[in-house]
Amino acid sequence: MSGHSKWANIKHSKGRADAARAKAFARIAKELMVVARNGGPNPDGNLRLKALITKAREQNMPNENIQRAIQRGSGQLDGVTYEELVYEGYGPCGVAVLLEVLTDNRNRTAGELRHLFDKYGGNMAESGSVSWVFERKGMLVIDRAEFTKTEDEMLELALDAGAEDLRLTEEAFEIVTSPEDFEAVEASLVGEGFTFLMHEVTQIPKNTVKLENEEDIARVEKLLEMLDNCDDVQNIYDNSEPQA
Repeated sequence: MSGHSKWANIKHSKGRADAARAKAFARIAKELMVVARNGGPNPDGNLRLKALITKAREQNMPNENIQRAIQRGSGQLDGVTYEELVYEGYGPCGVAVLLEVLTDNRNRTAGELRHLFDKYGGNMAESGSVSWVFERKGMLVIDRAEFTKTEDEMLELALDAGAEDLRLTEEAFEIVTSPEDFEAVEASLVGEGFTFLMHEVTQIPKNTVKLENEEDIARVEKLLEMLDNCDDVQNIYDNSEPQA
């Protein structure tokens, strides 16, 4: 086991992103369109689409919404063409911020994001200046209260399944995988009877910025909240670590 816990930051970020059901559905629909366009509409031959359909169903997105988005992306229905982009920046206190965006107008999106960074104490950064802070990893989070496995037992199960690491918090086991091994590790743990608080490929910070007072925490959270309100932003990752 290594590193500090990432689950609290990721959980908080997901809470912001999924707070409004309509917004969550709209974001998933846009991503379904892009993934179907790039990899085809058949989930059996498009693993990213298959994972995204599972995510949509877990959030109770109606099947007709899912299928409509796939059909628009694959050209079976008329729809807007979205572009996948990544924007980078720094927030208050030097917090690194990585944004995954789907947009039909990159100039509009860049202008809006730049305005938000400037207004709320941050600044946009050049490509590559922030992305190195993060690693793309699979993350499987298991509620410790629901399972009686000990730390050693979970570590053995995780490593046998092909995971890279196991990290503990008071409430959860965090199992980290490479993106390539994520599905195999997930399937192995499902076979052992586990369910997940979170199971997805995400961006995990390699180092963090500690926020030691309420004012700094509030400033960072305000920027992240306003960025999340941007319709084009799909995912927000940051390396802040509020202190208890």
